[in-house]
Amino acid sequence: MDLYDLFFYLSLGAGFLMAFNLGANDVANSMASAVGARAITVRQAVFIAGILNFVGAVFLGSHVTATISKGIINAQYITDPKIIMIGMFAALLSAALWVLVATLTALPVSSTHSIVGGILGFGLVAGGPSVVNWLKMGGIVLSWIISPFFAATIAYLIFTHIRRTIFFRREFIKQAQKWGPIWMGLTIFLIALSFLYKTPIGKKLHLPWSISLLIALALATFVWALGNYFVKKIVTDKLEGAEGVELIFRRLQVGTSCYVALSQGANDVANAIGPVAAIYLISKQHMLLAKAEIPTYILVLGGLGIAVGITVLGHKVMATVGEKITTLTNTRGFAVDFGAASTVLAASNLGLPVSTTHAAVGAVVGVGLARGFSAVDFKVLGRIVVYWVLTVPIAALTSIIIFQILKWIIY
Repeated sequence: MDLYDLFFYLSLGAGFLMAFNLGANDVANSMASAVGARAITVRQAVFIAGILNFVGAVFLGSHVTATISKGIINAQYITDPKIIMIGMFAALLSAALWVLVATLTALPVSSTHSIVGGILGFGLVAGGPSVVNWLKMGGIVLSWIISPFFAATIAYLIFTHIRRTIFFRREFIKQAQKWGPIWMGLTIFLIALSFLYKTPIGKKLHLPWSISLLIALALATFVWALGNYFVKKIVTDKLEGAEGVELIFRRLQVGTSCYVALSQGANDVANAIGPVAAIYLISKQHMLLAKAEIPTYILVLGGLGIAVGITVLGHKVMATVGEKITTLTNTRGFAVDFGAASTVLAASNLGLPVSTTHAAVGAVVGVGLARGFSAVDFKVLGRIVVYWVLTVPIAALTSIIIFQILKWIIY
């Protein structure tokens, strides 16, 4: 076994650890609003997220190509393939260790930013500041502000609208039966556009914007018509209290949670297996390309890691995001899901860098603020923000230390 093979096998272990953390932290926080609002139990969330993330990762995931360096460094300036291989391994391991620390302390962090920090660290040491794309790094810093504020604003407006049009009216079951199907249609509209523009399989269709819009509108109208029929079956007694309204939105939340789990597996698995694919490519061809085909068995490894991660440690981050920042009901949880999903979709299409983790937390804070400042636990929020800011520097520093130790051993 030569050095290249050795690092490839080691990277499989590090990739599994990163996928494990992805499941335990990233995936868990996206299911948190449904668990916090009691739409599903922790056990059901683990079951849904485990299976749908695995399916999303293996069958809808980035199985054709994955962007390897995420545009953070220009690997062409580093001529020795061994240096890039060691660096990618150091980046993967440092990101996995940081997300594990965050998960064990029950705080949500962005796995994308962890990998970015790791790649930045080894890039600085291996090639100097000139190999780093500082404009891209500026965008990452900007995303700490964009994602949570966008999502918080949208979630705040949606929950305020639900309160004004349903809870503040006299016949709120009748109002919920009127507005429930409209929100169902809007949710499907968002999911359809998100599927076409955010998942690798949707992007491969290369549909023009007008056709995508027509497909989304047709699906939304169909679901709105179905909703009008089924919502009346969910709550038959018009004198039923607020619990009847929550029951309607509970069904909606189960649907949005399933979609989030599926799309997250498809989109985020590359964070864990992208560096593994880079090392695989270098071990076989002794060079690194900007994009690489990922073998299916590495995708399966990533999918399994995500499923095991959410099963073993997912409950920790779910409890923080779903219960400790503010109290969630089904209507608030729905506003959170809708706010986070629409932020990620809109900002991505505008070319703005966003983090699903930051959007989900921002949306939870938004619905909390709709009930006043006292409804939000700012101590918990402060700890989360500190971890967000520390993610890139800590992952970068750890990556530098691991990279230098490995370089010292090998050279």
